[in-house]
Amino acid sequence: VTRHLLVTEKMDAQTAKKEGNRLFTSGNHKDAIIKYTEAIDLDPTDVTFFSNRSAAYAALEMWDEAAEDGRLCIKVNKKFIKGYFRLAIALRALNKYKDAIDNIKMGLAVDPGNADLKKQASEMEELMRKDRVMVLISKAKEQMQSGHLKDCLATCDRALALDAGNSEIVKIKRSVEPKFEAAEKRRVMSLPKPARDKEAGDKCYKLADFEGAIEAYTRCIDATADKSSELCIKAYSNRSACHKQLSNFDGTIADCTAVLDTDINNVKSLVRRAQAFEAVERYKSALQDVKYVLSMPQSSVGQANWSLCNMMKERLTRVVQQLKAGL
Repeated sequence: VTRHLLVTEKMDAQTAKKEGNRLFTSGNHKDAIIKYTEAIDLDPTDVTFFSNRSAAYAALEMWDEAAEDGRLCIKVNKKFIKGYFRLAIALRALNKYKDAIDNIKMGLAVDPGNADLKKQASEMEELMRKDRVMVLISKAKEQMQSGHLKDCLATCDRALALDAGNSEIVKIKRSVEPKFEAAEKRRVMSLPKPARDKEAGDKCYKLADFEGAIEAYTRCIDATADKSSELCIKAYSNRSACHKQLSNFDGTIADCTAVLDTDINNVKSLVRRAQAFEAVERYKSALQDVKYVLSMPQSSVGQANWSLCNMMKERLTRVVQQLKAGL
């Protein structure tokens, strides 16, 4: 009796689905939803019922409901590709582009060649790009109005990296650049001579003029009596980076050591000195610096430095062991 009732329910569910399809085709989406719901109540194992109801909700722009039915499609049958498509459409309409793309990736893992999902992914990545550009334009305008000119220019550059030649961003940048340059010139001229030399070094470094940068940083250091001052430490640190760029590893080691004499936990100088030690085959010294960095809290070291030091530790440990063994 139970089996006969189950078959009857499935048949009734299909009948309700057919009526829902008829109503959907005629444009009566609200009543179609009622019929699809009736079909689901009778047989919640048929994924097409959820898919069709999602489409009906989408036709009425009831996007949250359409998204939920898309999720239910996937829950009922992970291999039902149309479920991923239904959910992606709804999430896109809700401006949840990242969620939509993540969902599409899951669908493409099931069916890598699905053209509809690939098209949706491409379109949504474009929408995300445009959305990020609009956010950056708004941010740049706010920064310009509040007088944060340096930040504004950085925001403009980020926006142009996403949308090269965007006329609105180009206009903002052209307006802000001369104001920033004038303000920057006034700021630098108001600084003491050693600080101006440090600024000149920074400018040379950005232009990849490392020799010129070294000269400017050296003037700053020589003119600063307190070698432990913040200004001098920055000059030493930046000069060490220049030495490294020029493969002057002894100079790198000396300047990093000058920084570490004042700031023993300076991660940047520890890592840079370790790299220089390794370059001049002072492997034990390099390993010592790397181990010291790895003894510090990972949060203060940063993921990139942490990963780099772990790799260096493994490599240097092998080299030191080989040297001990006389290999």
